Amino acid sequence: MAACEKKWLRQPEYPNWELLLKRVVDIFCAGLGLIVLAPFLFAVAILIKLNSKGPILFRWPVVGKNSQPLKAYKFRTMVADADKMKQDLLDQNEATGPVFKMKNDPRITPVGRFLRKYSLDELPQLWSILKGDMSLVGPRPVLDYEWAQFNEWQNQKLSIRPGPVSLWHVRGQPRDLDEWVKLDLEYIENWSLWLDMKILVGAAWYIITGKNY
Repeated sequence: MAACEKKWLRQPEYPNWELLLKRVVDIFCAGLGLIVLAPFLFAVAILIKLNSKGPILFRWPVVGKNSQPLKAYKFRTMVADADKMKQDLLDQNEATGPVFKMKNDPRITPVGRFLRKYSLDELPQLWSILKGDMSLVGPRPVLDYEWAQFNEWQNQKLSIRPGPVSLWHVRGQPRDLDEWVKLDLEYIENWSLWLDMKILVGAAWYIITGKNY
């Protein structure tokens, strides 16, 4: 689907100095994270390769700011033919709308289950943050097939950069698409550097306690 094919997005107005500082924080945190975590990332890559057949990274087809398609990556947590198996599992979907969520998804590998529990599969997104495709904190990234089914009001969440950490992490992790989007729009409407800090602290607790599973 072509970029910006849907209705024009109303751009939120934020102070330029805050946007600049947000970008500086993104670059610093992502760059430092990639350097400090390099040995750990290498170890995870080896574990994934030893645990199951397939690539180390999963190409994540998401839509970014202004409906632009992004080349994002995660550590692969599922078996190589996961997409083919999904059709047989649709009746067990625990989410609503175009989103597919299944707690005990049989496609997830043993290593992948651990990575997902502590959100470690998200670490390759530090590169996307460093490039400027994402921000450390932002609306939850949207898969391309989810975006294809968006209503006009939902499309507004694409007016700023998405982020691997979002308000969703500190508001009970709802599995309904409309609720996800409402949280993202709340974030966009009330964004500030202070809000980002509060979300990061809440998300850190969410990750450390393994509440992703």
